[in-house]
Amino acid sequence: MTGDEKTFWEVLWEYDPNGLVAVDSQGIIRVVNPAFCRMFGFEGPVVSGRPVTEILDDAEIFDEVRRSRQAIVGRERHYPRHNLYVKQVVFPAGDDGVVACIMVNMTDEWRQRERLRTITRESLAKMERVVDRQMKVAQEIAGLLGETTAETKLTLLELTRMLEQEKP
Repeated sequence: MTGDEKTFWEVLWEYDPNGLVAVDSQGIIRVVNPAFCRMFGFEGPVVSGRPVTEILDDAEIFDEVRRSRQAIVGRERHYPRHNLYVKQVVFPAGDDGVVACIMVNMTDEWRQRERLRTITRESLAKMERVVDRQMKVAQEIAGLLGETTAETKLTLLELTRMLEQEKP
């Protein structure tokens, strides 16, 4: 193998579509892959050596994993500043306090869910307006029926009285 050949892990690191980041015990980003840089809008690995809070707004999940030594799998997170929605797998990566994170970009799915929620809310609002109109019409019809029923009853009473007066 020549010096120019990349190992399997280097190729995997470079071409993995998921964002990969490793943060040390001081909260400093030690390494990121190209997908992470693309997700957060950086050219090249310029984020290495910077505090994780500078890029990800907070380091709470990294601290939590570091303290518990337990992986957190499937936590979803929205990064509004980067217009990004991800599902995270965060896990301890060694005994020196390094915590690694795999971020699966779920932005398209998230936008689709938000669109569906918006359409559902709008549809429910339209249905509510239709039902309100139907109830109003039903009340008007009931009112008219009530009036005509009362008129009919009054006419019957008058006829009954007239017939009773005609009796010999």
